[in-house]
Amino acid sequence: MAPLTLDALLRGLKKGAPDPVYLLHGDEDVLKDEAVRALLDAAVDPAARDFNFDSRFAADLDAEGFHALVNTPPMLADRRAVVLRGVDQLGKRKSKLRDELVRYLAAPNPTTVLVLVCAAGEDPDPEVVRRATSVVLGALEPERVPRWVAHYATKLALTLETDAVDLLIEAVGNDLSTLARELEKLATLAGDRPATAADVTALVGVRRGETVHDLVDAALERRAARAAQLVEPVLEQAGMSGVKIVTLLGTHLVGAALARAERDRGTGRLEDAVFQRLLAARPYGLRGYKDEAARWVRWSSLWTAVDLSAALRATLAADRALKGTTVSDDRGLVMQLVLSFAVTRREAA
Repeated sequence: MAPLTLDALLRGLKKGAPDPVYLLHGDEDVLKDEAVRALLDAAVDPAARDFNFDSRFAADLDAEGFHALVNTPPMLADRRAVVLRGVDQLGKRKSKLRDELVRYLAAPNPTTVLVLVCAAGEDPDPEVVRRATSVVLGALEPERVPRWVAHYATKLALTLETDAVDLLIEAVGNDLSTLARELEKLATLAGDRPATAADVTALVGVRRGETVHDLVDAALERRAARAAQLVEPVLEQAGMSGVKIVTLLGTHLVGAALARAERDRGTGRLEDAVFQRLLAARPYGLRGYKDEAARWVRWSSLWTAVDLSAALRATLAADRALKGTTVSDDRGLVMQLVLSFAVTRREAA
């Protein structure tokens, strides 16, 4: 059976009883936690959960302990649940615990819902994938992140103004773990009132118009002076670095070059063509894919293919300098790079 998405898992749980064994894997740990909560809610009544739920790490179990966990009968309930984390480590070496798990998967206990969780960045054991209900929990598409923010805020009893959501995502990015932490802080800061963009600025130190995306927009629009002005305030933001800025600039230059190539080829429905190429690649750290495709097409009209190639070489050189130098001068290197994107007099003519 093909792996499920989180949406498919939630739909299935509304229609009927949970399966005996689930395997949660992929890079988005926040979504794994949401899937675990949904499975627990479906499997065990909250009133009986103290007696019918166990959560363990695979590294802390032996074969006998695992056997006892999954075969313990439920107390005053139809089912019990067991969550076992770190199962990705079992497939890397032979062990009695892995052998016991594989035997169990062949005939799982019908009164136990076993939830196996792999760590982000780790490949699941193919044998476990075949025998369990597999759920892949990868990064959300950028278009879905605002809806997830609203969903998570609701769980915190937090109301967010629209411009606060937009600024938070622009400032923090699409990483759900980071967004969750900032939303929890916002809930404390705002209390009973709606959180505003000013609250986001106070929390993460990013003002509207001074995000890393504002810098990228100015650079790709070849407004070099404005881009240079933004370098310092962007670098002062928590978690920001020259490498992050240059990496994002490089991603968008590649996108603009792709759009320029399609434009020079005479491709019809240019935005649709670029959007499909973007969907195939799914680069990390972008905003909504349709909006980004539109930007790439618009920016491609401001650059020649030759100039984009030169800008990409300069960006690669800046990236190497930032990663290779022992003397940190992020500000100077990034500022020099974005100033090199300026329109020359020859181009302006």
